Amino acid sequence: MQGSADDAAYLWDMLDAAKAAMFFSEGTNFEQYSHDRKAQWAVERAIEIIGEAARHVSSVFQNSHPEIPWLQIVAQRNVLAHEYGEIQQERLWALLQHHLPQLILTLENCMPPMKHLGT
Repeated sequence: MQGSADDAAYLWDMLDAAKAAMFFSEGTNFEQYSHDRKAQWAVERAIEIIGEAARHVSSVFQNSHPEIPWLQIVAQRNVLAHEYGEIQQERLWALLQHHLPQLILTLENCMPPMKHLGT
């Protein structure tokens, strides 16, 4: 099912930010990550971008892709943006380890074809 013309751009932003979050934590374990403030902030920002883009994806596209946890993604963004004093790095680490790899695969599989400029 087709969504808005902007969906492809928002999905690309989600995918790019998810891959970036994985990159920022690559080669580390939780102990290292928990002492690396730069990596934490980078991951937090990437997850914020995922949520911000997700909330702009059309409801038509969201409804046609229930395998993506849209509400949870946006809710996590809201926690990061508005309740930053409550951020639990353990939860973000779990998200990196268990949820982002699957989100990346899902987004890659449901991305609408990108139109080339000038066509």
